[in-house]
Amino acid sequence: MIFTMDVGNTNIKTALFEGREMRNYWRISTNTSYTSDEYGLILEGLFARAGLSLDAVEGIVMSSVVPTINFTLEHMCKNYFGKMPMTVAPGIKTGINLRYENPRELGSDRIANAVAAQAEYGGPCIFIDFGTATTFGAIDHLGAFAGGCICPGLKLTSEALVSGTAKLPRFELVKPDHVISRTTVTNLQAGVIYGYIGQVNYLVQRFRKELGAPDALVVATGGMARLVADEVGTIDKLDGILTLKGLRLIYERNR
Repeated sequence: MIFTMDVGNTNIKTALFEGREMRNYWRISTNTSYTSDEYGLILEGLFARAGLSLDAVEGIVMSSVVPTINFTLEHMCKNYFGKMPMTVAPGIKTGINLRYENPRELGSDRIANAVAAQAEYGGPCIFIDFGTATTFGAIDHLGAFAGGCICPGLKLTSEALVSGTAKLPRFELVKPDHVISRTTVTNLQAGVIYGYIGQVNYLVQRFRKELGAPDALVVATGGMARLVADEVGTIDKLDGILTLKGLRLIYERNR
């Protein structure tokens, strides 16, 4: 079995694959103060609860947007799984043409998303990862990664709004029933959430225009995807493990 780890700013998403099929999925908090032993014991407990042993893992592949935690996780893999993880980094085989001016700048999670989107859905295709940051990417009609854009995620937007003002209160990211709302909290919720939805729809429209593909498939992934998917009318498909699928494919292409 192959163990995949997508290290994000907020969470570490992990999955265990047996062939092409995902057998188990776990989400762990990203905490740079944790030691390799703490992460190892967490995973050992999760595996045991699923009736599995760490020895069942044949290989590990990891993407990370948090460089400060990479050594800790690599050390954990070596000590608890008995093997070093394959890390998505410059020089790794992706099997996809990355039409990016400097591919070294491209986040490893975005590379994994592009690999999975091309393999699962072909092109033209637009994929959106709703995480701490919201990242958009495009697969063109030739199956190449054509580029994308990055904007603040919902949580980051709400936190910036509150921390940058003196009197606005903290608020939960819950959709209010109306945009025209009558309390400060629902005003904030409406502005942030529905404004964000409008931003996503507009960017999808622009992506389709620049791709020359008015019907390009739109795939959503990431922790915040379900919150906005029903309202974002341009989303065609929810794929919560797109990044992890891409990591599995990258592992297979580099064996």
